[in-house]
Amino acid sequence: MKRATDICPRFEAAAELLGKRWTGLLVQQLLAGPRRFSELASAIQVSERVLSERLKELEDAGVVVRKVHPEPPVRVEYRLTPKGEALSVVVNAIGEWANRWVEPKPARARKKTA
Repeated sequence: MKRATDICPRFEAAAELLGKRWTGLLVQQLLAGPRRFSELASAIQVSERVLSERLKELEDAGVVVRKVHPEPPVRVEYRLTPKGEALSVVVNAIGEWANRWVEPKPARARKKTA
């Protein structure tokens, strides 16, 4: 019999990946379609260093794919893989929960942080 204290290793790995700061917002932005690095940085107000780290983690997990368009000027865009697109159910559920239960922070409390 499974005890309430037993942690599923798959759930734990998913929570570690998706529970990092900014990751959920990145996935939410990418659900709307491919985005360039600068568009993502501007949309979620995160440092370039942290954004690079999160995108690399999502790439390594197979959630995001990075595509380089070599024509001048070189463009790099990020898009969700089918694995990443499957997170739409999760992101939408969080959005519904947030609309019901979470009060937004005042605008001045939301600032660009690492």
